[in-house]
Amino acid sequence: MGVSVARIRVLVVDDHRIFAESLAAALAAEPDVDVSAAGSGPAALRCLERAAAEGRRYDVMLVDAELGILPTGARAVPVAVPDGNGQVDGISLVAGVRSGQPSIRTVVLAEKDDPRRAALALQAGASGWVAKDCSLQRLLAVIRGVLRDETHLPAALLTGVLRELTAARKHRTESERLVESLTPREREVLRCMVAGLGRKAVAERLFLSPHTVRTHMQNVLGKLGVHSTLAAVALARRAGVGPAALAGDVVERGGQLA
Repeated sequence: MGVSVARIRVLVVDDHRIFAESLAAALAAEPDVDVSAAGSGPAALRCLERAAAEGRRYDVMLVDAELGILPTGARAVPVAVPDGNGQVDGISLVAGVRSGQPSIRTVVLAEKDDPRRAALALQAGASGWVAKDCSLQRLLAVIRGVLRDETHLPAALLTGVLRELTAARKHRTESERLVESLTPREREVLRCMVAGLGRKAVAERLFLSPHTVRTHMQNVLGKLGVHSTLAAVALARRAGVGPAALAGDVVERGGQLA
Protein backbone atom coordinates (compact mmCIF):
# COMPACT_ATOMS: atom_id res chain seq x y z
CA MET A 1 0.00 0.00 0.00
CA GLY A 2 1.22 3.50 -0.83
CA VAL A 3 2.11 6.02 1.83
CA SER A 4 -0.07 9.14 1.92
CA VAL A 5 1.92 12.33 1.32
CA ALA A 6 0.78 15.67 2.74
CA ARG A 7 0.23 18.01 -0.18
CA ILE A 8 1.26 21.65 -0.30
CA ARG A 9 -1.17 23.74 -2.35
CA VAL A 10 0.59 26.61 -4.12
CA LEU A 11 -0.84 29.46 -6.21
CA VAL A 12 1.54 31.27 -8.58
CA VAL A 13 0.42 34.82 -9.42
CA ASP A 14 2.32 36.49 -12.25
CA ASP A 15 1.14 38.42 -15.30
CA HIS A 16 3.99 37.05 -17.40
CA ARG A 17 2.21 33.92 -18.60
CA ILE A 18 5.27 32.00 -19.80
CA PHE A 19 7.05 32.50 -16.47
CA ALA A 20 3.94 31.62 -14.44
CA GLU A 21 3.21 28.46 -16.40
CA SER A 22 6.86 27.37 -16.44
CA LEU A 23 7.22 27.84 -12.69
CA ALA A 24 3.92 26.06 -12.06
CA ALA A 25 5.05 23.10 -14.18
CA ALA A 26 8.39 22.88 -12.35
CA LEU A 27 6.71 22.95 -8.94
CA ALA A 28 4.07 20.41 -10.01
CA ALA A 29 6.85 17.89 -10.65
CA GLU A 30 7.43 17.70 -6.90
CA PRO A 31 5.59 14.74 -5.29
CA ASP A 32 4.14 16.85 -2.44
CA VAL A 33 3.10 19.98 -4.35
CA ASP A 34 -0.20 20.83 -6.04
CA VAL A 35 0.06 24.06 -7.98
CA SER A 36 -2.16 26.46 -9.94
CA ALA A 37 -1.31 29.65 -11.80
CA ALA A 38 -3.13 32.97 -12.11
CA GLY A 39 -2.19 35.64 -14.62
CA SER A 40 -3.56 38.65 -12.74
CA GLY A 41 -4.64 39.87 -9.33
CA PRO A 42 -8.36 39.48 -10.04
CA ALA A 43 -7.78 35.95 -11.35
CA ALA A 44 -5.87 35.15 -8.17
CA LEU A 45 -8.73 36.45 -6.03
CA ARG A 46 -11.18 34.25 -7.91
CA CYS A 47 -8.95 31.21 -7.39
CA LEU A 48 -8.65 31.93 -3.67
CA GLU A 49 -12.37 32.49 -3.21
CA ARG A 50 -13.28 29.36 -5.16
CA ALA A 51 -10.78 27.24 -3.22
CA ALA A 52 -12.03 28.57 0.11
CA ALA A 53 -15.65 27.87 -0.86
CA GLU A 54 -14.71 24.31 -1.77
CA GLY A 55 -12.81 23.76 1.47
CA ARG A 56 -9.40 23.35 -0.18
CA ARG A 57 -7.58 26.55 0.63
CA TYR A 58 -4.13 27.26 -0.74
CA ASP A 59 -1.18 27.02 1.64
CA VAL A 60 1.27 29.33 -0.13
CA MET A 61 0.84 32.13 -2.67
CA LEU A 62 3.80 33.22 -4.81
CA VAL A 63 3.28 36.80 -6.02
CA ASP A 64 5.21 38.81 -8.61
CA ALA A 65 6.67 41.93 -6.96
CA GLU A 66 5.69 43.93 -10.04
CA LEU A 67 2.26 42.42 -10.53
CA GLY A 68 -0.05 44.53 -12.67
CA ILE A 69 -2.40 46.88 -10.86
CA LEU A 70 -5.72 45.65 -9.46
CA PRO A 71 -9.10 47.39 -9.38
CA THR A 72 -9.90 48.72 -5.92
CA GLY A 73 -13.26 47.00 -6.17
CA ALA A 74 -11.62 43.59 -5.72
CA ARG A 75 -13.16 42.17 -2.57
CA ALA A 76 -10.03 40.57 -1.11
CA VAL A 77 -8.06 43.82 -1.04
CA PRO A 78 -9.72 45.64 1.87
CA VAL A 79 -6.56 47.28 3.16
CA ALA A 80 -5.14 48.48 -0.11
CA VAL A 81 -4.15 52.12 -0.35
CA PRO A 82 -5.19 53.53 -3.73
CA ASP A 83 -2.83 55.61 -5.78
CA GLY A 84 -3.83 58.74 -7.68
CA ASN A 85 -5.65 56.62 -10.26
CA GLY A 86 -7.71 54.73 -7.68
CA GLN A 87 -5.74 51.54 -8.20
CA VAL A 88 -3.53 49.28 -6.09
CA ASP A 89 -0.57 47.04 -6.80
CA GLY A 90 0.48 43.47 -6.11
CA ILE A 91 1.85 44.13 -2.63
CA SER A 92 -1.61 45.36 -1.70
CA LEU A 93 -2.88 41.99 -2.90
CA VAL A 94 -0.53 40.41 -0.36
CA ALA A 95 -1.96 42.66 2.36
CA GLY A 96 -5.54 41.90 1.40
CA VAL A 97 -5.02 38.15 1.34
CA ARG A 98 -3.17 38.32 4.65
CA SER A 99 -6.17 40.13 6.11
CA GLY A 100 -8.85 37.96 4.51
CA GLN A 101 -7.16 34.54 4.63
CA PRO A 102 -4.36 34.78 7.24
CA SER A 103 -3.57 31.07 7.07
CA ILE A 104 -2.10 31.54 3.57
CA ARG A 105 1.63 32.28 3.52
CA THR A 106 2.78 34.63 0.78
CA VAL A 107 6.19 34.85 -0.87
CA VAL A 108 7.10 37.71 -3.20
CA LEU A 109 9.10 36.88 -6.34
CA ALA A 110 11.32 39.74 -7.53
CA GLU A 111 13.49 40.40 -10.55
CA LYS A 112 15.84 42.65 -8.56
CA ASP A 113 16.80 43.43 -4.99
CA ASP A 114 14.78 46.36 -3.69
CA PRO A 115 15.00 47.02 0.09
CA ARG A 116 12.08 49.44 0.06
CA ARG A 117 9.66 47.13 -1.72
CA ALA A 118 10.88 44.16 0.29
CA ALA A 119 10.14 46.09 3.48
CA LEU A 120 6.70 47.03 2.14
CA ALA A 121 6.06 43.36 1.33
CA LEU A 122 6.98 42.27 4.87
CA GLN A 123 4.82 45.02 6.33
CA ALA A 124 1.96 43.82 4.13
CA GLY A 125 2.28 40.34 5.60
CA ALA A 126 4.60 38.52 3.22
CA SER A 127 6.69 35.74 4.72
CA GLY A 128 9.45 35.86 2.14
CA TRP A 129 11.16 37.74 -0.67
CA VAL A 130 12.92 35.61 -3.28
CA ALA A 131 14.76 36.42 -6.51
CA LYS A 132 13.06 35.10 -9.63
CA ASP A 133 16.36 33.67 -10.85
CA CYS A 134 16.93 31.57 -7.74
CA SER A 135 17.14 27.80 -8.06
CA LEU A 136 14.04 25.61 -7.81
CA GLN A 137 15.58 23.96 -4.75
CA ARG A 138 15.93 27.34 -3.06
CA LEU A 139 12.33 28.28 -3.83
CA LEU A 140 11.06 24.94 -2.51
CA ALA A 141 13.07 25.44 0.67
CA VAL A 142 11.43 28.86 1.12
CA ILE A 143 7.95 27.44 0.46
CA ARG A 144 8.43 24.74 3.06
CA GLY A 145 10.10 27.17 5.44
CA VAL A 146 7.29 29.73 5.47
CA LEU A 147 4.87 26.93 6.32
CA ARG A 148 6.95 26.49 9.48
CA ASP A 149 6.40 30.22 10.17
CA GLU A 150 9.90 31.15 9.03
CA THR A 151 10.61 34.48 7.31
CA HIS A 152 12.95 34.30 4.34
CA LEU A 153 14.93 37.29 3.08
CA PRO A 154 18.18 37.39 1.05
CA ALA A 155 21.15 38.24 3.28
CA ALA A 156 22.16 41.05 0.91
CA LEU A 157 18.85 42.80 1.58
CA LEU A 158 18.80 42.45 5.35
CA THR A 159 20.55 45.71 6.27
CA GLY A 160 18.54 47.76 3.79
CA VAL A 161 15.24 46.23 4.85
CA LEU A 162 15.97 46.81 8.55
CA ARG A 163 16.77 50.44 7.74
CA GLU A 164 13.50 50.82 5.83
CA LEU A 165 11.47 49.19 8.61
CA THR A 166 13.08 51.43 11.23
CA ALA A 167 12.28 54.52 9.15
CA ALA A 168 8.73 53.29 8.60
CA ARG A 169 8.27 52.84 12.34
CA LYS A 170 9.50 56.41 12.91
CA HIS A 171 7.05 57.71 10.32
CA ARG A 172 4.25 55.64 11.87
CA THR A 173 4.96 57.05 15.32
CA GLU A 174 4.87 60.59 13.95
CA SER A 175 1.70 59.82 11.99
CA GLU A 176 0.03 58.41 15.12
CA ARG A 177 0.93 61.57 17.03
CA LEU A 178 -0.62 63.76 14.34
CA VAL A 179 -3.81 61.68 14.18
CA GLU A 180 -4.13 61.88 17.96
CA SER A 181 -4.25 65.68 17.62
CA LEU A 182 -7.59 65.41 15.78
CA THR A 183 -10.92 65.77 17.55
CA PRO A 184 -13.23 62.71 17.61
CA ARG A 185 -15.35 64.25 14.83
CA GLU A 186 -12.27 65.00 12.73
CA ARG A 187 -11.07 61.42 13.16
CA GLU A 188 -14.45 60.19 11.94
CA VAL A 189 -14.19 62.48 8.92
CA LEU A 190 -10.68 61.12 8.30
CA ARG A 191 -12.00 57.55 8.39
CA CYS A 192 -14.58 58.54 5.80
CA MET A 193 -11.80 59.99 3.66
CA VAL A 194 -9.88 56.71 3.97
CA ALA A 195 -13.03 54.93 2.80
CA GLY A 196 -12.96 57.08 -0.33
CA LEU A 197 -16.05 59.16 0.45
CA GLY A 198 -16.39 62.63 -1.03
CA ARG A 199 -17.62 65.70 0.82
CA LYS A 200 -21.30 65.17 -0.03
CA ALA A 201 -21.21 61.49 0.98
CA VAL A 202 -19.48 62.36 4.27
CA ALA A 203 -22.10 65.00 4.96
CA GLU A 204 -24.94 62.53 4.38
CA ARG A 205 -23.26 59.84 6.46
CA LEU A 206 -22.55 62.07 9.46
CA PHE A 207 -25.73 64.18 9.13
CA LEU A 208 -23.73 67.38 8.71
CA SER A 209 -23.90 70.17 6.18
CA PRO A 210 -21.42 70.07 3.26
CA HIS A 211 -20.01 73.38 4.50
CA THR A 212 -19.32 71.87 7.95
CA VAL A 213 -17.70 68.82 6.38
CA ARG A 214 -15.54 71.09 4.22
CA THR A 215 -14.37 72.88 7.36
CA HIS A 216 -13.60 69.58 9.11
CA MET A 217 -11.65 68.34 6.08
CA GLN A 218 -9.62 71.55 5.96
CA ASN A 219 -8.89 71.20 9.68
CA VAL A 220 -7.82 67.58 9.18
CA LEU A 221 -5.39 68.51 6.39
CA GLY A 222 -4.01 71.40 8.44
CA LYS A 223 -3.45 69.37 11.60
CA LEU A 224 -1.86 66.51 9.65
CA GLY A 225 0.39 68.95 7.79
CA VAL A 226 -0.61 67.75 4.32
CA HIS A 227 -2.11 69.46 1.27
CA SER A 228 -4.30 66.80 -0.32
CA THR A 229 -6.82 64.12 0.56
CA LEU A 230 -4.54 61.45 -0.92
CA ALA A 231 -1.68 62.50 1.36
CA ALA A 232 -4.02 62.51 4.36
CA VAL A 233 -5.20 59.00 3.52
CA ALA A 234 -1.61 57.74 3.17
CA LEU A 235 -0.68 59.26 6.54
CA ALA A 236 -3.80 57.80 8.15
CA ARG A 237 -2.88 54.35 6.83
CA ARG A 238 0.60 54.65 8.30
CA ALA A 239 -1.00 55.48 11.64
CA GLY A 240 -3.22 52.41 11.42
CA VAL A 241 -6.46 54.30 10.76
CA GLY A 242 -8.93 52.09 8.93
CA PRO A 243 -11.80 53.15 6.68
CA ALA A 244 -15.26 53.89 7.99
CA ALA A 245 -17.57 50.93 7.38
CA LEU A 246 -19.84 51.73 4.47
CA ALA A 247 -22.86 49.70 5.55
CA GLY A 248 -24.39 48.06 8.57
CA ASP A 249 -22.61 50.21 11.16
CA VAL A 250 -23.86 52.58 13.82
CA VAL A 251 -23.84 56.29 12.98
CA GLU A 252 -24.12 59.07 15.52
CA ARG A 253 -26.83 61.65 14.91
CA GLY A 254 -27.08 64.64 17.21
CA GLY A 255 -25.81 62.70 20.21
CA GLN A 256 -28.18 59.80 19.50
CA LEU A 257 -27.37 56.47 17.97
CA ALA A 258 -29.09 55.84 14.65
